[in-house]
Order: sequence, then C-alpha cells, then structure tokens
Amino acid sequence: MLMPELQLRPAADCRYDAVALGEVMLRLDPGEGRTRTTRQFRVWEGGGEYNVVRGLRRCFGLRTAVVTALADNEVGRLVEDLILQGGVDTSLIRWVPYDGAGRAIRNGLNFTERGFGVRGAIGVSDRGHTAVSQLEAGQVDWDHLFGTFGVRWFHTGGIFAALSDTTPGVAAEAVAAAKRHGTVVSYDLNYRPSLWKSIGGQERAREVNSSLVRAVDVVIGNEEDFTACLGYEIEGVNDQLVGLDSANFKTMIGQVVADYPNIAIAATTLREVHSATINDWGAVAWSSQSGFIEATHRPQLEILDRVGGGDSFASGLIFGLLETGSVEQAVEYGAAHGALAMTTPGDTSMATRVEVEALMRGGGARVQR
Repeated sequence: MLMPELQLRPAADCRYDAVALGEVMLRLDPGEGRTRTTRQFRVWEGGGEYNVVRGLRRCFGLRTAVVTALADNEVGRLVEDLILQGGVDTSLIRWVPYDGAGRAIRNGLNFTERGFGVRGAIGVSDRGHTAVSQLEAGQVDWDHLFGTFGVRWFHTGGIFAALSDTTPGVAAEAVAAAKRHGTVVSYDLNYRPSLWKSIGGQERAREVNSSLVRAVDVVIGNEEDFTACLGYEIEGVNDQLVGLDSANFKTMIGQVVADYPNIAIAATTLREVHSATINDWGAVAWSSQSGFIEATHRPQLEILDRVGGGDSFASGLIFGLLETGSVEQAVEYGAAHGALAMTTPGDTSMATRVEVEALMRGGGARVQR
C-alpha cells in the first residue's frame, strides 16, 4: 500500500525505477595499509549519489541509471567498466573529450583509508576540474529523461551541489523537471567541508542546500548535515554533533518540516563512534502520516569499511518505500543494508536482498552452509 505522501509513478510506465545525479570517482584503497606508505591500491568506483542507485540495482534488483560526466580516457573507461559491473545503466553518462593532460578536464580520484581501532578513516579527494563538476544547466535533456523515458524516483544531494558554481543550477533544473513529470525526489544533504571550503564555506552550503531542499519530497542526512547544511542548532549538541540521538533528531526535524512543508519524509542514521571499527548504529525516519519510526538499534557493530554506509542506508530506505510504501519497513531496510555494507570493502554494497531481509528478521552471523 502506497503512502499518500508519495505518489509513485507506475513501474510499467517508466524505463527506470531510480536515477541518480552525481559524480562517480575512482577510489584507490590501500587495504589494511596507509595511503602514504602503500605500494599498491585496489580500485573501486564510488560517489555519494551513485552509490544509492548502485545499491538499488545490485542488492535490490531495480532498474537504475546514473547521470554524470567523465573525461573520455582510460581512467574514465575504467570507471565505466566498474559501473557496468554494478549493473547501473551507463547510457546517460556524458563523455567529454580529454585534453591529454587534465589541465581543463579530468576524472576524480579518491584515496581512502578504512581506519582501524583508534586510527580513523581518512579520505583525500583529488577531484578538481572534473568533467562532472563542469556540467551546466541546459546540457541534459531532463524532460526527455523524466517524460519520455519515465523515472519513478530521482536522487541527488549535497556532494554534487558542492562540486562547482554551476552544479547547484544543474541539480535545481533536474529536480524541477522531475517534479513536472511526477517523479519522487530525494536529496541527501551529505555535508563535506572540504568541498565547500574554497567556494563560500558553510554559508554558501546553507544557501545552496536550503534552496534545493525546498523542492524535494524526501530529505536524508546524518548527525552533522542538518546543522551544517540547513542551519538548525540543537541545545546540548556540540559543534561535532556529539550527543545527537533520536530525541535530538526529533526536535530538529520538528523545526525542519515546519520550515519546509514540502518534505514528506525525513530520515537519518544515528552513529556513535567508539572506534573506527566499533560503532553503535541505528536510524530514525519521520513522515506526516507515521510520525517518528526508529529502526532496530545495533550497538557495538563491527565495521570493516565505513565509507558508503550512509548511502546504503539511503538505498535501503528508498527500496523499502518503493516496494512496501511503509516508513517502518523502509527504515529497517535502510538500517540493515547500511550495516551490511560496512562489513565489506569499497564504497558500494556487496549485500543481497536475502541477507538484508534476514538481518531485518534478527538473523545472526552463524555460518551458512
């Protein structure tokens, strides 16, 4: 049964169940070592918005695509090959001629250590002048995508919006077209201080994100995002949002939805970090019909690679809403999928729907034979 908050287009009328707009980078992973001392890297593809549709395709079997841009060279084709392995449609990628040296156009790289124990994860992005950061409004035929092809769900977020001065306009144009054609829109705030640092900092982040959030149906964020991106302060929570729990989130969301009445659903992960490899993990969601729903809390969750856990939460949440129309089921799908995604390396999920649903039912880690 579909919720009245989200009027979903029939699957039969759409080529895609979900489409994302965002950057896809090449992640270089030193495994158990350090970036500064390793002599070899394992490569993965990853990007905050892309990871969501990759999870929806690979774990949950939905029809997905990504709108992005890549420099047409061997690195770009490697990223494409990784996307193809994940099953995401690549036909919407914009290929930009490579200048031979990367002076004007290039592909993004992301060097990421997983962290262990008292040593936290470290990410170093190398993404200046990337092809996707130079996208401009008018370069993508959004009406053809949402109107002619048809899309049930569109997802983008604050990482894409922070890439350049032009990407907020691209996101706004895409969201407006999606809404014209009856596509549900979700937005993950995903605040990254390093991306906003040279283009106006937190003040610019709040200006851009608050404008985009006014047009979306579903907003997702972690502990820091709602404060950093939208400017909401919660008493008793410090600058790093240490102390934000479900009660604080409920207080904050009450303020958010009063200011943004367009929001039908808001959701967050709740994470308390004991070490890089031990986190308490949970999630909570709100809708006008269901009120607040908390997912099963998983204290002392053991983590191999935390990168992408929030994106996998988002993909599980979206799948649950598309499949069941129940916020209660959706937040459980999201929390379970995010937990499983952090047990494997790389930005993207290696979980299956069967594994996610088994964990939702309380399944443990006994050997499967």
